[in-house]
Amino acid sequence: MSDPKKLFIKTYGCQMNVYDSERMAEAMGGAGYVTTDRADDADMILLNTCHIREKAAEKVYSELGRFKGLKAANPDLKIGVAGCVAQAEGEEILRRQPMVDLVVGPQSYHRLPAMEARARAGEKALDTDFPEEDKFDHLVARPRATRGPTAFLTVQEGCDKFCAFCVVPYTRGAEASRPVGRVLAEARDLVARGVREITLLGQNVNAYHGEGPDGRDWSLARLIHELAGIDGLERIRFTTSHPNDMTDDLIAAHGECEKLMPYLHLPVQSGSDRILKRMNRSHTAESYLRLIGRIRDARPDILISGDFIVGFPEETEADFRATMALVEEVRYGQCYSFKYSPRPGTPAAERATVDADEASDRLQRLQTLLTRQQAEIQNAMVGREVGVLFEKAGRLPGQMVGKSEHLHAVHVRDSDARPGDLRRVRIIESNPNSLAGTALD
Repeated sequence: MSDPKKLFIKTYGCQMNVYDSERMAEAMGGAGYVTTDRADDADMILLNTCHIREKAAEKVYSELGRFKGLKAANPDLKIGVAGCVAQAEGEEILRRQPMVDLVVGPQSYHRLPAMEARARAGEKALDTDFPEEDKFDHLVARPRATRGPTAFLTVQEGCDKFCAFCVVPYTRGAEASRPVGRVLAEARDLVARGVREITLLGQNVNAYHGEGPDGRDWSLARLIHELAGIDGLERIRFTTSHPNDMTDDLIAAHGECEKLMPYLHLPVQSGSDRILKRMNRSHTAESYLRLIGRIRDARPDILISGDFIVGFPEETEADFRATMALVEEVRYGQCYSFKYSPRPGTPAAERATVDADEASDRLQRLQTLLTRQQAEIQNAMVGREVGVLFEKAGRLPGQMVGKSEHLHAVHVRDSDARPGDLRRVRIIESNPNSLAGTALD
């Protein structure tokens, strides 16, 4: 038998891209490929791209340029671009980088084996359609290899919100939810292979409405309760959510479902109602704060995470002060904040931007506040007992690293814990981005 071909995948961006890369590797495994962590050892290089960050397309072209030498040395090497930049750029990638052999969007990667075969035959393969069929129906079964203790599981894709700054509706398409039965089957398979914590993924995951075995649409809350019944699955998380889709049953689930972890990523983007309206966010600062209050009533110890865009077109200092006031009231345990940068094709891209220096100053002020809040919340953990799901060995001898219920990274020394162990830990130290503790069992 001939040696298997080798596939190198580089993944950019969100957790869903991490999940997609795993499924791409599995699809190509059915075509005789095994993965490698070295591009110079590969028979095929695949870039799974993200369009959220600034100048995402140019960064992909730059990355492709680094592979020219490998292509020159090995003309049989096949190079592909997948993901959201592939969806947005399409034929432009093939035009600007003729060495690229295939371009595939995030809804069509189940067709990768056939596209690779066309590329091997000397064709250029392009597929950025939004196919009617469900890609998950066509992917090969996951291999039975043992997994690490945590895994991502996509349950929903696409978005119908059309925020003025966001490319997701154009690159991922309309909201679509996977049927309950298929989600449960994949979750059971992951648990059978060693997974103890599953994070449910979606561009707008709390808009989930997959068809249940009863023929009716199930909410995300109902799905979570059903997943909680799987023996061996100890923890459930979900991301990313929209405030407008935090339904009553999902709020209640945070207090009712023991396996649903006390962590919620709920982006607000701005504290100014005027800017929220210009962003087409369809919620107000007041409605967001009321929602946070209801969630904390259901689960008082929940850690709230969020996203903020600073310097959005037309943002004034008064608008920014409204954002700072909202942050002060919510008290975020974790947060992501960015200076606005336009995305071609989105409504906001055509608007006048805020002065770059002013936007940078506002971002620095916001991040200073967020960093202080994160430190205060982490410092308050010292002396407390938490549950830690250990994932891997740390950098120091005898050190193990895992995550607490609140998604804090926790380091423990001199423990006999192994990956997959769930232990009680007393926190003894707070560091800038992690906690240190002592195992209690």
